[in-house]
Amino acid sequence: MATATCSTTRKRSNKKANREDIYTRVTDAIIRQLEEGVRPWLKPWNAEHAAGRITRPLRHNEEPYHGINILMLWASAEDAGFACPIWLTFQQAKQLGGHVRKGEQGAPVVYASSFTKTEEDESGEDVKREIPFLKQYTVFNAEQCEGLPEHFYRLKESPNNDIEAIEAADNFVKRTQAEVRIGGNQACYVSSGDYIRVPRIEAFRDAESHASTLTHELIHWTKHESRLARDMGRKKWGDEGYAMEELVAEMGAAFLCADLQLTPEVRADHVDYIGSWLKVLKNDKQAVFTAASLASKAVDYLHQLQSGLKVASEGDSTV
Repeated sequence: MATATCSTTRKRSNKKANREDIYTRVTDAIIRQLEEGVRPWLKPWNAEHAAGRITRPLRHNEEPYHGINILMLWASAEDAGFACPIWLTFQQAKQLGGHVRKGEQGAPVVYASSFTKTEEDESGEDVKREIPFLKQYTVFNAEQCEGLPEHFYRLKESPNNDIEAIEAADNFVKRTQAEVRIGGNQACYVSSGDYIRVPRIEAFRDAESHASTLTHELIHWTKHESRLARDMGRKKWGDEGYAMEELVAEMGAAFLCADLQLTPEVRADHVDYIGSWLKVLKNDKQAVFTAASLASKAVDYLHQLQSGLKVASEGDSTV
């Protein structure tokens, strides 16, 4: 019995170590990029694939990835120079009639879930406990495969229409029914009044910069207690809670911009946050996973508001 118990303990220990290794590997890679002044969620947008010049990484069925996998696959695509945003497992490539070319190296992605375990507490009562787990698996870019259906390799036929993309972004913001006040010289979300303030469009470099700045503040808007009630523990300006919320907003804006075919705005003031982000990530190897997950939840929430079923708020709202 003792031998079996030891074996079980070792397995649990190995699983825990594996989870921690994944957190550490991904976080350390992002720390290295931040230390070099590179924000990995701001991907250079130059892909010429038919799926779109600007897009999140996509699964084989063109469903977008979420959370930390977005950052991991953007980085893998950038390192390898892939234009195609579509990724498949080895078996998925075979099921689609193709195959991964011999010698190709895959990219890591992670799967997070949990299972319920019943344990006996100190009083002898059975209690159920949710046990989270993280599993890593490998995917390949469609450009590493042969024999896939033709659309996996199709390049775009004409450039994107920026005006249509910006109109779509404006309509997206309006359908959330967030109150957006125009004026001033600073873009921000005012939590005390629950509204977004953004300068007049003439103050921006171009219309796309204006629209992408709105997406950043819209992510902040989702944190309100009447929406996602996201509380990162901010006590004062510039503390770790503040830095985490800005990290969520930066990632969320990048994810949403990808969905709206917009280039994320590289705001000069956000360079100042890199030091505080590094401090957060170095202190907590799971912080970037948490931020990416919360960013995805914020984006999903905003997409859900596009149905137009949300009751209109009182007062003027102008974008």
